[in-house]
Amino acid sequence: MPRCALFALASLLFITTDVSFADDPNRGTTLQPLRAGMIGLDTSHVPAFTKIFNASDAGGDVAGIRVVVGYPGGTDYGPSKDRVAKFTQGMRDAGVEIVETIPQLLEKCDVVLLESVDGRIHLEEAIPVILAGKPVFIDKPIAASLVDAIVIFELAKKHNVPVFSSSSLRFGAEVQAALASETLGEIVGAESWGPCDYQAGTPDLCFYGIHGVETLFTLMGGGCTTVARTQTARGDVVVGTWTGDRIGTFRGIRKGSAGFGAVAFGSKSIAPLKTPATYKDLCHQIGRFFRTGKPPVDAATTIEIFAFMEAADESKRQGGKPVAVADILAKAREEAASKLATIEAR
Repeated sequence: MPRCALFALASLLFITTDVSFADDPNRGTTLQPLRAGMIGLDTSHVPAFTKIFNASDAGGDVAGIRVVVGYPGGTDYGPSKDRVAKFTQGMRDAGVEIVETIPQLLEKCDVVLLESVDGRIHLEEAIPVILAGKPVFIDKPIAASLVDAIVIFELAKKHNVPVFSSSSLRFGAEVQAALASETLGEIVGAESWGPCDYQAGTPDLCFYGIHGVETLFTLMGGGCTTVARTQTARGDVVVGTWTGDRIGTFRGIRKGSAGFGAVAFGSKSIAPLKTPATYKDLCHQIGRFFRTGKPPVDAATTIEIFAFMEAADESKRQGGKPVAVADILAKAREEAASKLATIEAR
């Protein structure tokens, strides 16, 4: 590896970036307890997040927030139906009350963690939460389509309800350090990679590829204009062009070694990055969001990530031709307006 790249990586590794506790708004104050409700008890995030929030020594941004009630939910999707009973029992054993409906849950909580592993039901589960005025974190993917994602954000905006969604990889220490690195300089391009199993009924990159796509957008920011995709049995390579003549690439892996990673191409140096973040990083961001009502990831960013993924599908349908993200967004916004009107007419 060239010396400049080694120096850049070393600089990144020795930057201390605590995204969970920097400028802690709760430091030195008495916190009002918040009751958290959890919808969808069919993912490993359920016991992991509950352990962090309900720890006896929970501090910083998760202090005073406790998961007290859960709604099992679940669908016939394999990763859901095979795990919902196990995780629901685990929540009972942890002292969390289990209820039979979302309305019952909403009566017993102040804030909501929507965790259902099947993104295809996120919109329907989110509607009563938003209408009840409860701040909600929606685990990845926020929805099953770009249209549904737009509907969620538009409905939340209309009812003034804080909402956000993110992969935990966004908050990894090295990724966050790269954004502020003087050694790296301006990020003029990036590559990310990770596992990319598909789920029927959602964009191909949506179910698990979203982790790597979120990492790519964390490094590149917004402004993706076109997307082109190459697909084989082993995986996908999706190339986006960004404003400012920047290029970002995501490699989705289905066969072979499939760890997470990224490379940031800077104006001054190039740096490989380790991308995994702990659930603790994400939970502290969620806790701060519940306290402040300010999402760490705005709606426009999450919508653009979904537009990127749907443009990748459209590029595949067109034999790998570049697809304009603006066209994908325009069509989705029309469909979302119609869908939102139907929901409001119920």
